[in-house]
Amino acid sequence: MMSKDAKPLASTDRLILRRFMPEDFAAYSAYRSLPEIYRFLYRDPPSPEAMRERFDARLDSPFCEDGDTLLCAAVRREDDALVGDVSLTFANKAARQAEVGYIFSPAHAGKGYATEAAAAIITLGFEKFGFHRIFARLDAKNAGSVGVVERLGLRREALLIESDRFNGVWGDECVYAVLSREWAARVPNRTH
Repeated sequence: MMSKDAKPLASTDRLILRRFMPEDFAAYSAYRSLPEIYRFLYRDPPSPEAMRERFDARLDSPFCEDGDTLLCAAVRREDDALVGDVSLTFANKAARQAEVGYIFSPAHAGKGYATEAAAAIITLGFEKFGFHRIFARLDAKNAGSVGVVERLGLRREALLIESDRFNGVWGDECVYAVLSREWAARVPNRTH
């Protein structure tokens, strides 16, 4: 359930984006501990202790310097279910650039929530935080994630061949991006 203290940072027809609350930990760790979530993240799921430490550290984390991350819970309006999370990370404050990220529970895959939430946090990044460019880095084999950024109209700027390695396997990385002026000019309701 959404705490009365949780103030929405952004919303869509179906979702509310807000800061995580302590009571979200059980639902957060349920999907964040699944091995399939980490398939394209080039790391193993964290231990329960590490998961708790990371979660607690982000509850009231700052969002003003390079490396800072704004992590938002994506909560379904109809029943307050936590379906995933989206983030913006300061990549370069001087150049006003941020990286968008998203992780959604496989139980809620295929419903368009990731696309909807990513659109909302990108809009927040441009309109509230004044970013000039927002980009996404993702594994080239992650068809679901590629679909999200392409549906949103982000431009593919790079394909980095064998740029990362996990468990002895090389992976290719795609970089997609959009500028503030491009985002502002997009067709309204493009993500629906």
